[in-house]
Amino acid sequence: MLYQGIENFQHGTESATGVLITNLGTPDAPTKKALKPYLKEFLMDPRVVEPPPARWLWRLILNGIILNTRPAKSAEAYKTIWNSEGEGSPLLNISQRQLNAITQAVQPQFQGRVEFALGMRYGNPSIASALKALQGKGCRRIIVLPLYPQYAAATTASTFDAVTTELQTWRWLPELRFINHYHRHPGYIKALANSIRDYQNQHGKPQLLILSYHGVPQRYLDNGDPYHCECHVTSRLVAEELGLKKEEYKTTFQSLFGKEEWIKPYTDATLKSLPASGIKNIQVICPGFSADCLETIEEIGEENREYFEEAGGEIFGFIHCLNDRKDHTDALAEIILQHTQGWIERDGFNKEKDQRERETALKKAIQMGCPVQLSSGHTSKK
Repeated sequence: MLYQGIENFQHGTESATGVLITNLGTPDAPTKKALKPYLKEFLMDPRVVEPPPARWLWRLILNGIILNTRPAKSAEAYKTIWNSEGEGSPLLNISQRQLNAITQAVQPQFQGRVEFALGMRYGNPSIASALKALQGKGCRRIIVLPLYPQYAAATTASTFDAVTTELQTWRWLPELRFINHYHRHPGYIKALANSIRDYQNQHGKPQLLILSYHGVPQRYLDNGDPYHCECHVTSRLVAEELGLKKEEYKTTFQSLFGKEEWIKPYTDATLKSLPASGIKNIQVICPGFSADCLETIEEIGEENREYFEEAGGEIFGFIHCLNDRKDHTDALAEIILQHTQGWIERDGFNKEKDQRERETALKKAIQMGCPVQLSSGHTSKK
């Protein structure tokens, strides 16, 4: 393998800390053509669909059946949430706003240089391209924050796989810190509680608050994935922050795929059953999603609303994700600052000393015959 170096590397250049924010991703457009490669990348990830012993069988099912039927259906769903005024994908647009807010909160707390990038696990901008951008800006230390509050192998670990796959091709590896969950972080819990209070101040309190998380197959839990437990921890802490009794909130799981058993209770089945038990006024929030996307706007706000109302439900409240609320982005910034303690740009930077060290490094490199990058872009040996 030919390992990647740093293009036009210059001895004595100023180093930086890089902050990489990631999320799941989105297709480039709400079309069948754009959905097919996006879904293939997603469903071929062994962290997402842990395949049967015969890997070839899953490839056959995926390429022969799923990718010939699902892209068109998914494209129709994406069209219902796509912003036609130039902003495009809600997830990508919100993620960029989150990155901007995090940058504004984190940058002043660094004594040295800090750079920021956004990468998506599937689709564009990719995690690989985001890492390359940080490398090009001289980042010798990189911290990765996947915006998945609860750890799951299918999301958080898959992000780690993508990061390390890219880094395996680098000649000069950066120092790396990876945040794998923040499901009980006080700032995150308070932001969730605040968003619920804000909604209820306008719409009143429901009979039942539903906290709906993305589901995973039951066998993932059986094999030791902590996701299910961390979701329940988040729900409990939010309920405590709001002063809710056990009977006033419920944790459920959505977005089922395939025919095997997934962790329960299912969100759709729960909403269909509630009116018959006399619960006809509910509100739903999705704490596991840091930004609104297809699974929240369309699946919860539209599809599951219909299930509830068709079953006799009367009042359905959809509480949007935390998105770029200030209390949310401030909490994410706090998490980054907590995890970058001790890095030189964060805490120990001395501008004059750093400049002297870089000048010395450049001088020594020249004396040893290393090429020097001139301002014109040409190289020279002195």
